[in-house]
Amino acid sequence: MPKTLLQCYNKGCLKKFDPDENAPDACVHHPGKPVFHDAYKSWSCCKARTTDFTEFLNIKGCTKSYHLDTKPPESPKPERKIDPELEAQLEAANQQKTAVRAQITPIIRPDENDPLVRLRSSVGSSLTPLLSKLSLEKKVVVPETEADSVVTVGTTCKNAGCRQTYKGEQSNLDFCLYHAGYPIFHEGMKYWTCCQRKTSDFTNFLEQQGCTSGKHVWIKKKTAEAQTSCRFDWYQTANSVVISIFTKLPIPDESYVEANPVKLHLHITFGEDRTVYDQVMVLHGVIDVEKSTVQYLGTKVEVNLKKRDIVSWRLLTVAPPKPRIQDGNGDIKDT
Repeated sequence: MPKTLLQCYNKGCLKKFDPDENAPDACVHHPGKPVFHDAYKSWSCCKARTTDFTEFLNIKGCTKSYHLDTKPPESPKPERKIDPELEAQLEAANQQKTAVRAQITPIIRPDENDPLVRLRSSVGSSLTPLLSKLSLEKKVVVPETEADSVVTVGTTCKNAGCRQTYKGEQSNLDFCLYHAGYPIFHEGMKYWTCCQRKTSDFTNFLEQQGCTSGKHVWIKKKTAEAQTSCRFDWYQTANSVVISIFTKLPIPDESYVEANPVKLHLHITFGEDRTVYDQVMVLHGVIDVEKSTVQYLGTKVEVNLKKRDIVSWRLLTVAPPKPRIQDGNGDIKDT
C-alpha cells in the first residue's frame, strides 16, 4: 500500500513529502517575506530578484530545514469598532441610497469591442533627466538554439499558478490549470484579475488553483521584447480612477495606453533592457476616454481614468467567465 504523502507549506517549497524521510535538510524554502519594489519581485531572505511573477514563484529557496505539514498562522486582523450611533446613521444612508438606485433607469453598457483610442500622455519632471541618460540602442535578440528548445525532466511549467513539472512526453497531454490574468495587491488583499479570489495571506494566494485550462508551457520563447508582469495598484476618487503601474524608467516613445469606454490596453516599455508590460483589461465601470490621461514618471506610469458617472467602482476589472473542460470520461465540468 503506497504511503500517504503530506503537503509542505513552507514558502517556496510546497512539495509533498514522506514524513518518515523528513530530514533537517529535506526542505529548501524561503523563511523571509515577499518584497515587491519598482517592478522587481524578490524575497527578503535572499538576493535573487526578477521582474517576472512566474519566475519569482520559481526562485529556489535559500534555506534548508524540515518540511512543515501545517499552514503558518495568518496575521491577526485588528478588530473594527464602530460607534452605535454612527452605525445607525450609515444604515439609514444605505437605505436611502438603495431607494434612489431603485428609481434610476438602467444605463446600457458600451460594447467592449468598440475601437480603442490612444490616451493623451505627458512626461513628468522626474523622468526627463533619466531619459537623457538612457542608451537608445535596441537590445540584441539572442536566437533560439536547439538546446534552448529541449525540455529536461523536472522543468516547472511557466504558466502562472501551475506547479506541475515535466516528467516526460506524457506531461504534454496533461491539462494545465493556470491564471491567465495578472496579480494585484490592493489595500492588503492579494488576488488574480482572472478569478478575483481575494486573500490577505500570501501563502494562500500562492496556493490558489488556476482558473483557466490549457497546455503546459515548459520553455518561454525568446522574443525581441521580453514581456513581464508588474506591481500594480489603483484607487478612486468621486470623479476618477487612478491606476499606477510600477515600471521603473518607462520609455514614452515606445509605450502607449489606449482605451474605449469599458476596455483599457496598456503597452509599456521600460528600463535599459526594454522590458515590456502589456495587458488588456475590461473595466468594471465606464470612463470618458477624451478626458482620461497618462503620465510617465521616473518609477511608474500613472493612468487617470475619468469616470463617466459619479459612482463608486466595487472592482477595477470585470472577471472573465470561468472556462469548462472535458474530463477523461467525456463529461464537461467547471474548472
